[in-house]
Amino acid sequence: MLTMNKINKIYQTDMVQTHALRDFDLQVNEGEFIAVTGPSGSGKTTFLNIAGMLEPFSSGQYLLDGVDVGRLNDNQRADLRNQKIGYIFQGFNLIPDLNLFENIEVPLRYRGIKAAERKRRVEQRLEQVGLASRAKHLPQQLSGGQQQRVAIARALAGEPRFLLADEPTGNLDSLMARQVMELLEQINREGATIVMVTHDPELARRAPRNIQVVDGQLADFTLYQGNPAAAVGA
Repeated sequence: MLTMNKINKIYQTDMVQTHALRDFDLQVNEGEFIAVTGPSGSGKTTFLNIAGMLEPFSSGQYLLDGVDVGRLNDNQRADLRNQKIGYIFQGFNLIPDLNLFENIEVPLRYRGIKAAERKRRVEQRLEQVGLASRAKHLPQQLSGGQQQRVAIARALAGEPRFLLADEPTGNLDSLMARQVMELLEQINREGATIVMVTHDPELARRAPRNIQVVDGQLADFTLYQGNPAAAVGA
């Protein structure tokens, strides 16, 4: 479970304070698929970066599976992130001179996972995303949608409890975007908890739960449970 209570994030310069998040409250339960929407600059990516422990928050409380993230030092946060969080970036972030197998394997090497287990995980995830036959291809030999599938496989290889996706279809055409969304839906059905930031209203509507962020606050909260017309006010 991921729980944020009155999270604030303030960016400070010599002359200006910018409040990226204001008293942000959210609970994400195990197995959920949440789409996060809102205008540019609303705080969506800041929220996702804090959830993924990629940047600190200014005040409030963030609990990840009962662990108080605000009480951890940098090394402890890095360890928790490696154990619990998988991150999918809009720009894929693949290493161009490594093949697909190696791109997925690199984070596992940093975690000290033994070679046989690394091989098992990489092959399993490449099979899951439909790219097992292309393990030796370089990223530039793939389409954008296929590269994003590799990025998803890389995130899944760490066996995270939470998958955080920042505009995972932002660089893809509509067909590839739908294919990536179908893959994420499949991964969610298999038990992964997914939080996805998106500007695409069509993809957001497909997520069982929607939240909207405006001016750093949770402005709207919608639950779709088989009926898109059913909404629960925040």
